[in-house]
Amino acid sequence: MDRMMVLVRHGQSEWNLKNLFTGWRDVGLTEQGIAEARTAGQRMKHEGLTFGRTFTSGLIRAQRTLDLALEELGVADLPIERDIALNERDYGDLAGLNKDDARKKWGEEQVHIWRRSYATQPPGGESLRDTGARVWPYYLHTIQPHVMRGEGVLISAHGNSLRALIMALDGLTPDEVVKLELPTGLPILYRLNADTTVAEKRELSE
Repeated sequence: MDRMMVLVRHGQSEWNLKNLFTGWRDVGLTEQGIAEARTAGQRMKHEGLTFGRTFTSGLIRAQRTLDLALEELGVADLPIERDIALNERDYGDLAGLNKDDARKKWGEEQVHIWRRSYATQPPGGESLRDTGARVWPYYLHTIQPHVMRGEGVLISAHGNSLRALIMALDGLTPDEVVKLELPTGLPILYRLNADTTVAEKRELSE
């Protein structure tokens, strides 16, 4: 049985381009982001992957990335579950701010801690640990059973929600996960063993 799933971070968003903290703000994809989403679909098609179920967040940029990738895969009418459990980390008071302006206001070191530490929350927002606290149960109870049944699962989400999931899948420490960078639009293929551990992990970069 092929217990396969693919994780894709959404294509470049308008606020990624403008260097703004986005979080739960709902912004669209840039032209580059649209192209990245289509390329992700093409790479999965080239790999010969087929999916039975898809999951995405409550935010437009992830949903649009999923739609475009599925278009390239040439599939329609797949079940799509949208849930805020997969939303990007909530940046709270930082949302909408330019990252350089935030550094001027709070200092380089403080903003770096908010962005890259595991457990420190920005004002009014979530830490990466907080993000994981909603991503992990959703994966275990809602997503993983479909993977284990061999249905083929595609997840389109966000940098931090996917980092939190990868932390659990790969057994990363807090220090290791904060160094993990996920490019936009890059499909990451996982295959699981019968005991739910990871049998294979591979980036579909070509």
